[in-house]
Amino acid sequence: MTSSISYFSPGPAKLPHEILVKLQDELVQYKSTQVSVMELSHRSKDFAEIIEGAESSVRELMNVPSNYKVLFLQGGGTGQFAAVPLNLMSRTGKADYIVTGSWSSKAAKEASKYGSVNLVLPKLEKYTTIPGKSSWKLDPEAAYVYYCANETVEGTWNVSFPIKRPFNTLHSYFRHTFFWKAPFFHTLYTFLTPFQFGVIYGGAQKNIGCPGVTVVIVREDLLGSPLPVCPSVLDYAVMAKNKSLYNTPPTFAIHVVGEVLAWVKREGGLDEMQRRSLEKSKMLYSVIDESNGFYNNPVDAAARSRMNVVFRVGEGGKDDLEAKFISQAASQGLLSLKGHRSVGGIRASVYNAITIDDVRRLAEFMKTFLKENKV
Repeated sequence: MTSSISYFSPGPAKLPHEILVKLQDELVQYKSTQVSVMELSHRSKDFAEIIEGAESSVRELMNVPSNYKVLFLQGGGTGQFAAVPLNLMSRTGKADYIVTGSWSSKAAKEASKYGSVNLVLPKLEKYTTIPGKSSWKLDPEAAYVYYCANETVEGTWNVSFPIKRPFNTLHSYFRHTFFWKAPFFHTLYTFLTPFQFGVIYGGAQKNIGCPGVTVVIVREDLLGSPLPVCPSVLDYAVMAKNKSLYNTPPTFAIHVVGEVLAWVKREGGLDEMQRRSLEKSKMLYSVIDESNGFYNNPVDAAARSRMNVVFRVGEGGKDDLEAKFISQAASQGLLSLKGHRSVGGIRASVYNAITIDDVRRLAEFMKTFLKENKV
């Protein structure tokens, strides 16, 4: 990708340029194998080094404890909407779902096929805030709590943890913030042991690779009690026993994950990714908040996403003005800014590979567009 292009896609998202160049060479021949990296057998020694290296990077960057398995699965986040209840719900037949946006809503709907789903939050007309804990209704018999840290469609960010759930699994779904910051394995939740996150998963195509692989981190004591209807490819115990090689895995996608995580380490790790993310999102929110209503972010300030900055252009959002914004932005190399089809507006996804300069270019364009189009 040339320096004149800034790609703000919500996923598949931008990859670091140096990684794309490296992958380009490996498409023809991977190291001394004389074959493409996409042609390597998943049973070969060369691929074993790839998948073991990717797992090692996951464990190192996220401080994954030894009693957790790291799996590389297929089916994306949507596949995990089913995998989570199929693996965890058998304990009580019930689950709590904290619905804060489109993706957690779809997860709850999928889970209802396999057991009883309790919606923890009061029903929201619009996903623009996270209701306070005083309004939450948790089921003491729930086998787990399902939580989405970041909703990419609505641009909301759930920071309402921790919560204590005696005897129950706490499940966290980091799909759109994966590898932005480390989860709380050894820090915040140490005092909650064994109330740590039971399962964490994320589609690679947001922050750590290309589409095709989903990274799942699952605590060992949660393995081995799936519902009878659980397919083998979604059974965490089966996949863990076979080291993600029960069937042919998405080999190339796993390789990309390994390369991107190596890049994250070289760039300073997750602490640096978090620092950059806060700087990038703050830069855009500042332009929005200082525009006197020309740009409007509908999300409560405390619930704003650090990964997906959404906003409308013009009072209440004007389709013609937003179309003009997207068109003029694209002419300047600022690509993929159209909001999700279900909510419209503008969405700038500032994942790890998006640079500070990328965001600065967008912020300057927003300021210029405001001057030229304000009434």
